Formats: sequence, structure tokens, C-alpha cells
Amino acid sequence: MCERSAVLSELNGPLKARVMFVGEAPGRKGADRTRIPFSGDQSGQNFERFLDSIDLKRTEIFITSAALCNPRSVSGANRRPTAQELRNCSSFLQRTIALIDPRVIVSLGMVALDALRALHYHELYLKENAGQIHRWHGRLLVPLYHPSPQVLITSRKEPAQLEDYQAVAQAIRTAQAQAIV
Repeated sequence: MCERSAVLSELNGPLKARVMFVGEAPGRKGADRTRIPFSGDQSGQNFERFLDSIDLKRTEIFITSAALCNPRSVSGANRRPTAQELRNCSSFLQRTIALIDPRVIVSLGMVALDALRALHYHELYLKENAGQIHRWHGRLLVPLYHPSPQVLITSRKEPAQLEDYQAVAQAIRTAQAQAIV
């Protein structure tokens, strides 16, 4: 993905954010075009709706991706990042986490959860652990499904995802109570 532009700038969120969302990769119609993670496409609209459900604002969070550039198929469509592409971006993810130093990390989808596992081992899997709060590397980790329209159709319906976001709100409250945030 050397010819692609990374989506990582002040548009990802404030450096002092105590909550970090980690997605898969910038979408072709979304962040790759707008330079703002989870914006400009249906996944971004869904993400906004889910944030609104727990009264969480973009100005309070930092958003990044397991792969910083948009991976595309030969036809130009979005595709899942390869293991090598994720390894190539892993040091950026690790340094971003260290720089932001969030108390709560929310993974959006299995690719993001696996990328975090590669940084610091955990035994979490999306199907078993979605919407649950876990301790991970001195932080709270909440695995969630990706907000893509396809996921809402095939894997995790909107009511379940809205319920999962309540775990994010609880993780924030827990971190605040423990003076983590």
C-alpha cells in the first residue's frame, strides 16, 4: 500500500483522548476520501449513531486503524488488509497507543482485535467477547463489531450493537472511577 496515503493526523482526534477506537482500515468511500476516520460513508453514519447512543462525541475520542491506508482489490474495491500489511502498520498502532495513552480501547471488528493481540497477547474473540469489558495491557478493552452495513445485515444487528456500546459507556465510567481516565 506504499502508493496510498495514511489516514493519521489531527483529524483522528485529540491527543489527550482517554478513549481510542481502532478500526480495520480507512474505507475507500470514507476516510480514504475525507481523511477523517469513520466519515463520509455508511459505516461512518452508523458509527456516529452508535456514539450518539451513549452521548460520546468525536471531540472526546481518538480513532485509528489497524492498517493506516486503504487496501484495495485489483478492481478498486475495499478489501481486508493482509497479514503482512497489518504487520507493516503494527509499529504505528503501537506508537499511537503509547502517544495517546488511552485508558479505554475499543476494537471495531476482528481485524482490529487481532491487531491488538499481535501487540500484546489477549484471548478475546469477537463472537464470544463483543460488548464485554476486559483488562488488557493496563487498559480497558471493549471488543465491538465493525459498524459496516454488511455487519449489521449478516453478523450483529443494530439493537445488539447499540447494547454493546453500553459497555463502552460503562468502561469509561469504570476508568473514571478508578482514576484511569
